[in-house]
Amino acid sequence: MRTTLDLPDETFRRLKAEAALRGYKLKELVAEFIERGLNAGPQPTAQSPRAVYAIPIAREADGTVTPALNNAQLQALLDDEDLAQTQRVAPHDTPRT
Repeated sequence: MRTTLDLPDETFRRLKAEAALRGYKLKELVAEFIERGLNAGPQPTAQSPRAVYAIPIAREADGTVTPALNNAQLQALLDDEDLAQTQRVAPHDTPRT
């Protein structure tokens, strides 16, 4: 089966070099590494594998941090910006002809 992977450049270079040193095609080495990882089973870790960050995170030029917003708060901000943009483009006090 075909698939696409996005790898960091350095990881790709190391993988490509390792495949060449072993006389493997790149896809053969990747398949071998994946099989080894799957056969090893889950490994207990002290930390969760991924850090979870509240989104959005913004730091102002003065160093203050904008607090994380939930989806409803973010949508309200976007709606306010859309309304302000619409009012700038088509103000209500413009006479219609």
